[in-house]
Amino acid sequence: MTEAAKTQQAGAAEAAGELVGAEKAFSKSIAVSAIRCTLTYVLIPFVFPIVGWGTGAGPWIGLPIGIAAIIANLVSIRRFHRSGHRWKWPMTAINIAIIGLLVVLVVLDANELLG
Repeated sequence: MTEAAKTQQAGAAEAAGELVGAEKAFSKSIAVSAIRCTLTYVLIPFVFPIVGWGTGAGPWIGLPIGIAAIIANLVSIRRFHRSGHRWKWPMTAINIAIIGLLVVLVVLDANELLG
């Protein structure tokens, strides 16, 4: 195998690895956002009171998870663009929409905590 073929093959393998990494980052960011939404809209308002867990605990839980979800979405955008993935622009749009919603939730949680 020629040196050029080896270089091309190594480049193809690296690109494939970046695509997998981008897809994993997107999946992780969506999972963190889903956990945050499940906590905010199901567990905290309905399940926590049934089992006697703290009223007012929502913002204390939601704020750090919301910030983590925003970071995960930003990492996802970065990975998709670095990989040259063919779906990078649609995934960027989805991530930006999710970040927008999360920013609203983070601001609401922060306002509730600050009184």
